[in-house]
Amino acid sequence: MKLDHHQESSNVEDRRGQRSVLRRGGQIGGVGLIILFVAALVMGIDPQQLLRQVGQQPGAQSAPAEPGKPYQEGQTEATLRERSGKVLTSTEVVWSQYFAREGQQYPPPKLVLYTGETETACGNGQAGMGPFYCPADQKIYIDLSFFVELDRKFGAPGDFAQAYVIAHEVGHHIQTVLGISQKVNARRSRAASEAEANEWSVRLELHADCLAGVWARNEDAQFRSMEQGDIQEGLAAASAVGDDRLQQQAQGRIVPESFTHGSSEQRMRWFTKGLQSGTMDTCNTFSGPL
Repeated sequence: MKLDHHQESSNVEDRRGQRSVLRRGGQIGGVGLIILFVAALVMGIDPQQLLRQVGQQPGAQSAPAEPGKPYQEGQTEATLRERSGKVLTSTEVVWSQYFAREGQQYPPPKLVLYTGETETACGNGQAGMGPFYCPADQKIYIDLSFFVELDRKFGAPGDFAQAYVIAHEVGHHIQTVLGISQKVNARRSRAASEAEANEWSVRLELHADCLAGVWARNEDAQFRSMEQGDIQEGLAAASAVGDDRLQQQAQGRIVPESFTHGSSEQRMRWFTKGLQSGTMDTCNTFSGPL
């Protein structure tokens, strides 16, 4: 994906190399939290709930970040950092224009780069959780090592695969700005069963996938950024993080009613819908079959 026409966004907060410790009586340590996160994927719990629960425990206090040695990035990480900043700029350009056509102003999110763990308004963030969006502070959190894992562990290499990940998280920001996330969370709280609550989580995630496709279509229409193989990279990334594929890898079996993000097929299909149309109007994942 060609992004040289964009500068790195000024909305990047670099915390790499800083230490962040969540102190509280009987706290869950980093390893324990990662184990809980994997269990959440297997059992169908929304992983972001873990962040909120840790942050909301009585007596929980986040200690100030402890400065470590000056952070030294290698060439690979420098490339990932630069590319992430340019992708964020691209989303700012595309969504600012999109919102303006609707008579609205787009408030861009912050992108926080960190290593290992960091404090968030949703609790203590861990690299093992992968990239995530925190609606409480409207920031996207990414440990850049995830992109290496996306390639080596999940078989989804390429710059556009990485761009898809960021665009998906920006999609969650847009859902928060428009009040969509709040409405879905209200529906989840009224669900008659865990399976029904999970379905609403899936619908929200697939909507973010579709918004990622909308971004890509509009970026390419304006700047001719897409290169041969980019779409395949995006689809590979969407497939790699499907619930069915993750469950198969984690436990050797698939439990559809516990899905919280959607199957690989669903994630690829809704990303493609947004990519083909370039408009939010085709992203209604909240009614009808998925």
